[in-house]
Amino acid sequence: MRVYLVIIDNTDEALVALRFASRRAIKTDGSLHIIALMEPQPFVAFAGVQATIEEEARERAQALAATAAGSILSEGGAMPVISVKQGDGVSVVRDYLKDHPEISALVLGAAIDGGPGPLVSHFTGAAAGVLTCPVFVVPGSLSEADIDRLS
Repeated sequence: MRVYLVIIDNTDEALVALRFASRRAIKTDGSLHIIALMEPQPFVAFAGVQATIEEEARERAQALAATAAGSILSEGGAMPVISVKQGDGVSVVRDYLKDHPEISALVLGAAIDGGPGPLVSHFTGAAAGVLTCPVFVVPGSLSEADIDRLS
Protein backbone atom coordinates (compact mmCIF):
# COMPACT_ATOMS: atom_id res chain seq x y z
CA MET A 1 0.00 0.00 0.00
CA ARG A 2 1.28 3.46 -0.86
CA VAL A 3 1.63 5.87 2.03
CA TYR A 4 1.94 9.57 1.26
CA LEU A 5 3.40 12.01 3.79
CA VAL A 6 2.31 15.63 3.51
CA ILE A 7 3.39 18.54 5.69
CA ILE A 8 0.80 21.19 6.45
CA ASP A 9 1.02 24.63 7.97
CA ASN A 10 -0.86 27.86 7.42
CA THR A 11 0.33 28.35 3.84
CA ASP A 12 -1.62 28.08 0.60
CA GLU A 13 0.98 25.76 -0.92
CA ALA A 14 0.53 23.29 1.96
CA LEU A 15 -3.17 23.03 1.11
CA VAL A 16 -2.32 22.39 -2.55
CA ALA A 17 0.11 19.63 -1.54
CA LEU A 18 -2.50 18.16 0.79
CA ARG A 19 -5.11 18.01 -1.98
CA PHE A 20 -2.63 16.36 -4.35
CA ALA A 21 -1.53 13.81 -1.74
CA SER A 22 -5.07 12.99 -0.69
CA ARG A 23 -6.18 12.54 -4.31
CA ARG A 24 -3.19 10.24 -4.98
CA ALA A 25 -3.96 8.22 -1.84
CA ILE A 26 -7.61 7.81 -2.87
CA LYS A 27 -6.75 6.85 -6.47
CA THR A 28 -4.02 4.37 -5.51
CA ASP A 29 -5.95 2.83 -2.59
CA GLY A 30 -3.22 4.19 -0.37
CA SER A 31 -3.15 6.12 2.85
CA LEU A 32 -2.06 9.51 4.04
CA HIS A 33 0.09 10.70 6.91
CA ILE A 34 -0.19 14.38 7.81
CA ILE A 35 2.29 16.32 9.90
CA ALA A 36 0.88 19.61 11.14
CA LEU A 37 3.92 21.76 11.86
CA MET A 38 3.79 24.17 14.78
CA GLU A 39 6.00 27.20 14.67
CA PRO A 40 8.51 27.19 17.54
CA GLN A 41 7.18 29.64 20.08
CA PRO A 42 9.31 32.53 21.35
CA PHE A 43 10.49 32.13 24.91
CA VAL A 44 8.40 33.91 27.52
CA ALA A 45 9.85 34.39 31.01
CA PHE A 46 6.68 33.22 32.80
CA ALA A 47 6.11 29.47 32.56
CA GLY A 48 2.30 29.71 32.73
CA VAL A 49 2.19 32.19 29.85
CA GLN A 50 4.62 30.03 27.84
CA ALA A 51 2.47 26.93 28.38
CA THR A 52 -0.66 28.81 27.27
CA ILE A 53 1.03 30.10 24.10
CA GLU A 54 2.28 26.60 23.21
CA GLU A 55 -1.14 25.03 23.88
CA GLU A 56 -2.88 27.61 21.66
CA ALA A 57 -0.39 26.89 18.86
CA ARG A 58 -0.98 23.14 19.25
CA GLU A 59 -4.75 23.66 19.12
CA ARG A 60 -4.43 25.70 15.90
CA ALA A 61 -2.29 22.96 14.31
CA GLN A 62 -4.73 20.25 15.42
CA ALA A 63 -7.69 22.22 14.02
CA LEU A 64 -5.88 22.61 10.70
CA ALA A 65 -5.15 18.86 10.57
CA ALA A 66 -8.73 17.97 11.57
CA THR A 67 -10.12 20.18 8.80
CA ALA A 68 -7.80 18.50 6.32
CA ALA A 69 -8.86 15.05 7.52
CA GLY A 70 -12.52 16.00 7.18
CA SER A 71 -12.10 17.02 3.55
CA ILE A 72 -10.26 13.77 2.79
CA LEU A 73 -13.02 11.69 4.38
CA SER A 74 -15.70 13.62 2.48
CA GLU A 75 -14.03 12.58 -0.79
CA GLY A 76 -14.09 8.91 0.11
CA GLY A 77 -10.56 8.54 1.45
CA ALA A 78 -9.47 6.75 4.60
CA MET A 79 -8.81 8.57 7.86
CA PRO A 80 -5.24 9.89 7.70
CA VAL A 81 -2.65 9.45 10.41
CA ILE A 82 -2.21 12.89 11.95
CA SER A 83 0.79 14.08 13.94
CA VAL A 84 1.26 17.55 15.39
CA LYS A 85 4.94 18.40 15.74
CA GLN A 86 6.80 21.45 16.96
CA GLY A 87 10.29 22.31 15.81
CA ASP A 88 12.43 22.82 12.76
CA GLY A 89 10.50 21.42 9.80
CA VAL A 90 13.52 19.75 8.20
CA SER A 91 14.41 17.88 11.40
CA VAL A 92 10.79 16.94 12.08
CA VAL A 93 10.35 15.47 8.59
CA ARG A 94 13.71 13.71 8.61
CA ASP A 95 12.94 12.08 11.98
CA TYR A 96 9.42 11.11 10.88
CA LEU A 97 10.72 9.42 7.73
CA LYS A 98 13.30 7.55 9.79
CA ASP A 99 10.58 6.34 12.23
CA HIS A 100 8.09 5.44 9.46
CA PRO A 101 9.79 3.32 6.77
CA GLU A 102 6.37 2.61 5.23
CA ILE A 103 6.23 6.12 3.74
CA SER A 104 6.18 5.79 -0.07
CA ALA A 105 6.45 9.48 -0.99
CA LEU A 106 6.98 12.87 0.61
CA VAL A 107 4.60 15.46 -0.88
CA LEU A 108 5.57 19.12 -0.53
CA GLY A 109 4.03 22.29 -1.89
CA ALA A 110 6.22 24.92 -3.53
CA ALA A 111 5.48 28.55 -2.74
CA ILE A 112 4.11 30.72 -5.54
CA ASP A 113 6.22 33.76 -4.71
CA GLY A 114 9.83 33.94 -3.59
CA GLY A 115 11.78 30.75 -3.15
CA PRO A 116 10.11 27.33 -3.11
CA GLY A 117 10.27 27.17 0.69
CA PRO A 118 12.74 25.67 3.15
CA LEU A 119 11.40 22.11 3.05
CA VAL A 120 11.34 21.96 -0.74
CA SER A 121 14.82 23.48 -0.95
CA HIS A 122 16.24 21.03 1.56
CA PHE A 123 14.57 17.82 0.39
CA THR A 124 15.16 18.44 -3.32
CA GLY A 125 18.75 19.55 -2.79
CA ALA A 126 21.62 17.62 -1.25
CA ALA A 127 19.29 15.61 1.02
CA ALA A 128 17.39 14.11 -1.94
CA GLY A 129 20.10 11.53 -2.58
CA VAL A 130 19.78 9.95 0.86
CA LEU A 131 16.00 9.90 1.25
CA THR A 132 14.19 6.59 1.55
CA CYS A 133 11.34 7.72 -0.72
CA PRO A 134 10.70 10.01 -3.69
CA VAL A 135 9.69 13.65 -3.22
CA PHE A 136 6.71 15.09 -5.08
CA VAL A 137 6.87 18.87 -5.37
CA VAL A 138 3.46 20.33 -6.16
CA PRO A 139 3.45 23.89 -7.55
CA GLY A 140 1.47 26.14 -5.25
CA SER A 141 -0.16 27.84 -8.22
CA LEU A 142 -2.16 24.77 -9.30
CA SER A 143 -5.93 25.05 -9.19
CA GLU A 144 -8.15 22.31 -7.77
CA ALA A 145 -9.05 21.30 -11.33
CA ASP A 146 -5.35 21.07 -12.24
CA ILE A 147 -4.64 18.93 -9.19
CA ASP A 148 -7.56 16.62 -9.93
CA ARG A 149 -6.38 16.23 -13.54
CA LEU A 150 -2.75 15.55 -12.56
CA SER A 151 -3.33 13.30 -9.60
